[in-house]
Amino acid sequence: MDVKELQGMEAEELVGKVHELKQELFHLRCQHALGRIENPMKIRQVRKDVARAKTVLREKRSLEQSKSKG
Repeated sequence: MDVKELQGMEAEELVGKVHELKQELFHLRCQHALGRIENPMKIRQVRKDVARAKTVLREKRSLEQSKSKG
């Protein structure tokens, strides 16, 4: 997932995307525990995507708060 894509999303979309990525991460971890995962690096990629999405969401919320204060 590209940061530019995430920055183009609205806050509600980002919340949904984070939820979706967390579900995907859960399923990947279950597959890894059962030994049925094809690409273990996918876990790392999804984990980093979650972090990117949360960071962009935090930036958007911080920007909204600063606009409402000023």
